[in-house]
Amino acid sequence: MAKVTSKLQITIPKRLAEQYRIAPGDDIEFVPAGDGIRLVPGRSPVVRELSVEERLRLFDEATARLREHQRHLRVTGERPAVPDWTREELYTRGKPGR
Repeated sequence: MAKVTSKLQITIPKRLAEQYRIAPGDDIEFVPAGDGIRLVPGRSPVVRELSVEERLRLFDEATARLREHQRHLRVTGERPAVPDWTREELYTRGKPGR
């Protein structure tokens, strides 16, 4: 048996939640049923499979957005400056006696 909190919330027993595949965030409908209340779990909308044409259209749109974004990036073509340190210095720099 579940208790009602001061905020009028209830906890669904884990056994029933698992049996009816109720997860956090799911909708529950409260339906009057004579002297009682019936709880009806809301079902997630059915996810439909995209057709090949729809998938290709979405892919082409995403590719076009990416190309447009890359077109606005600044690419100088210059090589980065050569650092004034060597990799070995990273391990010895600041250590006493070196």
